[in-house]
Amino acid sequence: MSRIGDLPILIPDNVEVVKTNKHLVIKGNKGSLEIDISANIDVEIENKQILVKRKGDLGKIKSMHGLTRSLIFNMTQGVSKGWVKKLELVGVGYRAETNGEKLILSVGFSHPVEVMAHAGVSFEVSENTKITVSGISKELVGQAAANIRKIKPPEPYKGKGIKYIGEHIKRKPGKAGKAGAGAGTK
Repeated sequence: MSRIGDLPILIPDNVEVVKTNKHLVIKGNKGSLEIDISANIDVEIENKQILVKRKGDLGKIKSMHGLTRSLIFNMTQGVSKGWVKKLELVGVGYRAETNGEKLILSVGFSHPVEVMAHAGVSFEVSENTKITVSGISKELVGQAAANIRKIKPPEPYKGKGIKYIGEHIKRKPGKAGKAGAGAGTK
């Protein structure tokens, strides 16, 4: 039994949900998102709530039940509040700037790295080292933030690189010198 799939989704006041056959359109003050519903899933809208129900008890149908409910919930939150991921550049001389829809990163390579924003995603830079990725689609915001982090992931010795704000980097000890070895020992 899907515990997540059985929970009702409360529709915020500024959100409109339109259902046509197996297609759902969710509109809010930040934008509009759409989703196609599986044939094994029913979606009902009543009393400012969205109810997601399944048509069978097979494992695949159960997993689609919870997934569909989570996707619809994320969409209602995105069109009303939006989604945000924050990244931080750690390293001497590392900096970021925006130029229109482009994010330009200087992270220790011989050239600056340019990242284009997808439709529905925007970049914002503060203090030259803090990047905010925002948009209405949780999937696009998360993927854009992951793509930026992948350019220069934090390394485990000094922690230099691009990391999420609040992310803990597990550090490794550096090389330890051998006691008594080297010049001046007899």
